[in-house]
Amino acid sequence: MSALVLGLVLAAAFAHAGWNVFAKTAEGGATFVWLAAAAGCVLYLPALVVALAVAPGRVDATALAFMAVSGALHSLYFVLLQRGYRDGDLSLVYPLARGTGPLLATVAAIAFLAERPSAPALIGAALIVGAVLSLATRPSGDQGAGVLFALLTGVSIAAYTLWDKEAVGDQELSPIVYFWGLELVNTLLLTGWVLRRPELVPRVWESSRWQVMGVGLLSPLAYILVLYALARAPVSYVAPAREVSILIAAVLGTTVLAEEGLGHRLVAAGAIVAGISALAVG
Repeated sequence: MSALVLGLVLAAAFAHAGWNVFAKTAEGGATFVWLAAAAGCVLYLPALVVALAVAPGRVDATALAFMAVSGALHSLYFVLLQRGYRDGDLSLVYPLARGTGPLLATVAAIAFLAERPSAPALIGAALIVGAVLSLATRPSGDQGAGVLFALLTGVSIAAYTLWDKEAVGDQELSPIVYFWGLELVNTLLLTGWVLRRPELVPRVWESSRWQVMGVGLLSPLAYILVLYALARAPVSYVAPAREVSILIAAVLGTTVLAEEGLGHRLVAAGAIVAGISALAVG
């Protein structure tokens, strides 16, 4: 993995962990997800205009189809994640979701995309995923539903990662244009759900406006950086390397949100760092 790709992935990890803290402390479920997605479309509209003028990439019926499917997968991801956060700690749900996703994506990339990562890269991926999953052992309290929805979130992560790799890789779509399109689809798909209870929109905005803006700003930034990385490196390298965000989220969960288990998470952090180093060498 090149220094550029590694830098993109690490920057994305900080942004990703940050928006998950906002999401964990928010209220509103699907309504919150809809507001955050709509905010992302508005906030990144100037970036879309610049990208269309400078480097639009491929924009045709095939590109629109890729955006539509990805938007649906991201809608599923956000709703499952928000549901998991209702019943589980950030430092439980986040590691399980983020650990399951790259594990499945890496296996699928080897099986179906004919990727052949080097031995150091495979060792690095195993270290990262193992450390991530170890962070979720022995959940405190009744958090079984949180675990279930975290695992389902991981499946959705693997699905959209593989799909989006094809979009910005072989299809050569612009990451910025592509993400804005899928975010618009995400917003439109959730609109029908939100309109069933429109009275929740002002209520959720009133209680969680800062979280809406935080997710609307950081979530697109995190994934646009990942899309640029996926356009330059295999899924089996990028997906596991993203999981340094686990360390960041674990520290934020135990400090900002006062969750338990900091000692265990610091031990796992060493394995994550070692895994990233192996990926960089590979």
